[in-house]
Amino acid sequence: MSPIQEQLIALAGVFEAAVLVDKLARTGQIAEAELSCLLGSLLVRDPKDTLEVYGGDDLNLRDGYRSMISALEREPASLQREPLRYALSMLGLERQLAKRDDMLELIGKRLTTIQSQVEHFGVVHENVVAATGSLYQDTLSTLRQRIQVHGDMRHLQQPSNASKIRALLLAGIRSARLWRQLGGHRWQLLFNRRKLLKELYPLSRGDIT
Repeated sequence: MSPIQEQLIALAGVFEAAVLVDKLARTGQIAEAELSCLLGSLLVRDPKDTLEVYGGDDLNLRDGYRSMISALEREPASLQREPLRYALSMLGLERQLAKRDDMLELIGKRLTTIQSQVEHFGVVHENVVAATGSLYQDTLSTLRQRIQVHGDMRHLQQPSNASKIRALLLAGIRSARLWRQLGGHRWQLLFNRRKLLKELYPLSRGDIT
């Protein structure tokens, strides 16, 4: 894989989280495999490559690729506005988190505890989702910038959905951090659109070389 492909896979993790947050907020339902992929990404400490963070393939990141493509093409008819807003907000929150060594240390410690729960219950068990959602609530949601999630209040007010949304936002910010570590910058989204789209189209079809 090329460095730009590695970056795009990590950025697809951000957009995938954004798409799932939007879907949960509007419909109250998402696929368990997609939730499992993103929650699992929080617990991978020393991956051999970017794909390993997401379970070894990018099958559950395809919606993230499509959302990214719609943002970069700038076609009003296909633009996914809410997922784009969530994705950009997660990129912004990651920059704030990068300046908070105390918060990064706390997140690392709590994720170690969550890892133990995963080994006992499984990654999408309600206890694990609740613990991950609480971790987001105790850390990133205390920062100055907040992510306002819009949707159907019937779904947003369900505690299990609220926990899933917070857990997905944490996973998206983890992907944003990975993207930065791989050399990603926001200016690329503004000035390198055509180059990124050229790489994204085959990725969205499953053509990784």
